[in-house]
Amino acid sequence: MFNFADIETWVRLALVIFFVILIVARVPGNLWKSLGDTGAAVRAELDEAVRIRTEAQELLNRIKADRLKAEQKAREIIALAEEEAQRMAAEARTKLEDSIRRREALAERKIAQAEAKAEADVKAAAADMAAQLAEIILLDRTQKAGTDVLVDKAIGQLEGRFN
Repeated sequence: MFNFADIETWVRLALVIFFVILIVARVPGNLWKSLGDTGAAVRAELDEAVRIRTEAQELLNRIKADRLKAEQKAREIIALAEEEAQRMAAEARTKLEDSIRRREALAERKIAQAEAKAEADVKAAAADMAAQLAEIILLDRTQKAGTDVLVDKAIGQLEGRFN
């Protein structure tokens, strides 16, 4: 069975001694413990990575939801602003039309007043001119007619009675 002259026997014996030394030195236990610790560390890192990925996904979903809400709010604000702008434009248009109508009415009243004043001025000027003409005509007629003797005599008699 064991032939000590054979090299293979010595290699087998060295191999057994080597394994015995490894077992006595607790190398396999330490090796398994080291591998277990490394595996646990890798597992902990993987668990941490999964947890971080889950948190990141939740944060991304929240951010997307917030973005959608913000976009909706922006659309609502824009719609309200457009409505307000249209309302203000319509209101301004109405006020402008009212202002134009009032100014037109005021201008028409002023024109009517100016026409009435011009007409009154023309009538007054015509009346003054007619009165002046009548005066001139009457003076001219009285100067041409001379004095009537009977009228002068009657006036003279009246003077004596009233004194």
